[in-house]
Amino acid sequence: MRRTALFQHPDFVHHETGSDHPECLERYRAIIDALENSPLQQQLQWWRPDPVELRWVEENHDTAYIRHIEEACLSGSSQLDKGETRVSHDSFQVALLAAGAATGAVDAVMAGACENAFCAIRPPGHHAERARPMGFCLFNNVAIAAHYARKQHGLERVFILDWDVHHGNGTQHSFYDDGQVFFCSLHQYPFYPGTGEAAEQGIGAGKGATLNLPLPPRTSGRDFLNLINGPVADAVTAFRPEMILVSAGFDAHHLDPIANLELTEEDFGAMTRTVCQLAEEQCGGRIVSVLEGGYHLDALAASVQEHLRALLGEG
Repeated sequence: MRRTALFQHPDFVHHETGSDHPECLERYRAIIDALENSPLQQQLQWWRPDPVELRWVEENHDTAYIRHIEEACLSGSSQLDKGETRVSHDSFQVALLAAGAATGAVDAVMAGACENAFCAIRPPGHHAERARPMGFCLFNNVAIAAHYARKQHGLERVFILDWDVHHGNGTQHSFYDDGQVFFCSLHQYPFYPGTGEAAEQGIGAGKGATLNLPLPPRTSGRDFLNLINGPVADAVTAFRPEMILVSAGFDAHHLDPIANLELTEEDFGAMTRTVCQLAEEQCGGRIVSVLEGGYHLDALAASVQEHLRALLGEG
């Protein structure tokens, strides 16, 4: 069995968006409650992250933007980005904690304290642009982790796999002209946020280091898995990454209320097993997985459990 770390912190519930909002604190509670009542509780290494240092957030976001988010939270603002991205007084600190989980997981994997890690965090991050909150996201956790892996640990090739049902526009834009970070996304299309066409393949030094695999509504889990085992696996093998980061959204589940793909929790487990095999072949098994979407509480909890079982090497 592999050594898998779970990065979690009770303060993630202090990013308050209201029970009527899809990205609600109950998402975190559903995951942790399910794990605490599962044999996985004893099999996982439970880690609590520290907030990330601002200098690492500044690798991916404008300083003025970071200040704007902090001031908006402290001033009592409740809505950003035309209302879809909600915040509360503590949201800025919680967002730093979320990014700190991603960078802390990179540290743990690189130090050999664990072979892979999953970050049960909120708010999510992959829609956050350099100077714009978007799609429930404040700071781009996985992009910050990629910058951190390169500058703190000297990695030259980082592969980001985003299987959230929505395209990770913010992550793509962070590395669109950067050939050292390969961004690969499978997502429903056309759909929010409107980016992610197959023709979007990077520019300049990053040409060819972006792979978008847009999927029509009602795509089955089998079709999704065929892409993971086909073009995604081919891209990983050709790129030869030193670490794989996963933007692990679980909103492609057939029960999810805000999307239209047809995956099951077992599909997420099968996808993860393929990624683990690729990571073992290319980068010593080094995987850091970061929670993005997933808005049906039972489906989210079940999918995360299957993801973690696969990371542990079960099945």
